[in-house]
Amino acid sequence: TVQTSKVEQQKIVETVTATGRIQPKTQVKISADVAAKITQLKVKEGEWVEKGKFLVQLDRERFLAAEESATANLKASESNVQLAKENMHKAEKDYIRIKELFDQKLESQANLDQTYAADRAEKARYNSALQQVEQAKAVLKQAKDDLSKTTIYAPMSGTISELNKEVGEIALGSQFQEDVIMIISNLSGMEALVNVDENDIVSVSVGDSATIEVDAVPDKVFHGVVSEIASSAKISRSGTTDQKTEFEVKISIITPGKELRPGMTASSDIVTDTRENALGIPIQCVTVR
Repeated sequence: TVQTSKVEQQKIVETVTATGRIQPKTQVKISADVAAKITQLKVKEGEWVEKGKFLVQLDRERFLAAEESATANLKASESNVQLAKENMHKAEKDYIRIKELFDQKLESQANLDQTYAADRAEKARYNSALQQVEQAKAVLKQAKDDLSKTTIYAPMSGTISELNKEVGEIALGSQFQEDVIMIISNLSGMEALVNVDENDIVSVSVGDSATIEVDAVPDKVFHGVVSEIASSAKISRSGTTDQKTEFEVKISIITPGKELRPGMTASSDIVTDTRENALGIPIQCVTVR
């Protein structure tokens, strides 16, 4: 039996399929700028926070001691400046006096040289004392800055989408490897971050429409638009020798709804080309010889 089919005009859509995960368009990773133990943690995962809300208190003891020490050091440096200034003025007056006597042939060259050297030495000590004050001010400023960093506030309004630390744990600080205390996310704006194969990426453009399906929400199809395409590839290994070269693509979801959560698995079909009124036949009628 031979089945036949008519050639018909129809709409043909070319798509690129890619998988990835759901993530907020806007999120902030909260890390400590100084290393210290967490003494207070005032939020829970899933809680909404306003910008400026108190989030975390780190142990202040070491930083308070550093500030007190720096303050005392600055006061001592300022006292040294006053003493050095008085000694400089005295040495200057002595030199002027000896110089006047020398000009009148009433003092020796040796005494003149000695008082001149003392005058220069006291001026140098005074300038050194001024520099020490500036250094002490810089140390105090840094100590105050470090102390202020022990209290962490919310930099934006949003939901605590991830909480990685508890009271008593150590926040390592930004000078070490990334140690995220929590993540604040704006869940009203979501996107799919998908990985597109290098062979398909040339077909994808910013502005392409897409449909997204999420495993956790099986009965709903989300619609979106490609908003960003990575400029460099990401290479991953799928086995012991095989490696995949892919590009990250962000798809802005038009109406995310409340069902989507960061980290959900997503698959997308990105529409890369559409032909209206194209001549088409069933795929099973096509034979390659």
